[in-house]
Amino acid sequence: MAEAMAPTHQLDEKFMKAYGQWADGGWGMIITGNVQVSSKYLGSPGDVTTLQHTSASPSDADKEIWRTWAATCQRGGAATVVQLCHAGRQSPLGAGDRGFFDKTVAPSAVSMNFGPSWLERAAVKLVFGTPRELTIEEISGKDGVIDQFVSGAKQCFEAGFKGVELHGAHGYLLAQFLSPLSNQRGADDPYGGTPAKRAAIVVEIIHKIREQTSKEFCIGIKMNSVDASGNESLDDTLEQIRLIVEAGIDFIEISGGNYENPRMMQESNTTDAIPQKDSKPTNSRESFFLQFAQTVREKFPSVVLMVTGGFRTRTGMEAALESGACDLIGIARPAAVLPKLPKEIILNTEIPDEEATITLAPLKVPFLIKYMPVKQVGAGYQSQYYAGQIQRMAKGLLPVNTRI
Repeated sequence: MAEAMAPTHQLDEKFMKAYGQWADGGWGMIITGNVQVSSKYLGSPGDVTTLQHTSASPSDADKEIWRTWAATCQRGGAATVVQLCHAGRQSPLGAGDRGFFDKTVAPSAVSMNFGPSWLERAAVKLVFGTPRELTIEEISGKDGVIDQFVSGAKQCFEAGFKGVELHGAHGYLLAQFLSPLSNQRGADDPYGGTPAKRAAIVVEIIHKIREQTSKEFCIGIKMNSVDASGNESLDDTLEQIRLIVEAGIDFIEISGGNYENPRMMQESNTTDAIPQKDSKPTNSRESFFLQFAQTVREKFPSVVLMVTGGFRTRTGMEAALESGACDLIGIARPAAVLPKLPKEIILNTEIPDEEATITLAPLKVPFLIKYMPVKQVGAGYQSQYYAGQIQRMAKGLLPVNTRI
């Protein structure tokens, strides 16, 4: 999730107030909203960026506010991991300090595909355009993409965070490299042509982060369970995961969807991803993520797995963990309206299992948005609603679990 509340792309007191509420909520681990490693290619105009973009040499005050953020997040004992991201071709017009006519970047010059209608094609052209292909120097050279992720991780390490999560899902730049649909670099290119070479950028980032931090510094990655179109073979994905595991990844978070098929933006209110006893999952999205996690578990039994999405009951979370399909339960949108969810409900022994549930009021999407032919608009409206709840927390207010 993104907080969308940093118009200058720097931290301020708002972040301390918002994250302070989660810090006091009894969470086992906190993963921050995405922090961009490139100020040119943001996911939204309100994204935070790493310090190398604030000035040529970050001041002591710049570094201190990052230390304060780490201390605030972890004051209740929850290890905090910073999610590092590069939007790549999913950086919309106006999000970033690139020139107005400058193109976004991607592994290959392949535009996004919202759909066949003229309105969907026009939306891509106007908002995102056609990206240009990154050169090898821009990927692995000085101050290139790899350096940007490594520098961001080192900054988080020095600030006192316990780790970083590389955002390799939801269609962002690392996911673009992993997918054969968006990475069409030639067979002689070190970053394309085969599943292994498409994963090379991630493997190099992991190795270099480890060199710049410590053995104890946690490195995770968020990955799609499958390519959005379903064309990417399971064997290719598992080969990439094998390389990432061998590189020393500490945990993998399973998710899915992207701007072309915004599955990760679609809300699920009433089901758990895990069947309880002899029942079957009733939500295909979450059960699909779980099935993929189970496949990964069979192939790589030692890797720590997190599944995020759809968990709404204590018993469902317990069943997921007891099944061995995952080791960590990820909760995103409920945390934006219930910042003390673990302490007050899930881990509260005074609340019986049948009452330890999460109920989110249905989101009433405005009529005009609901029936727009571009599905990304409605999905984006949901994301903005939850960002608005985080912004309430940043004002020292409690979020509200009601919809207008």
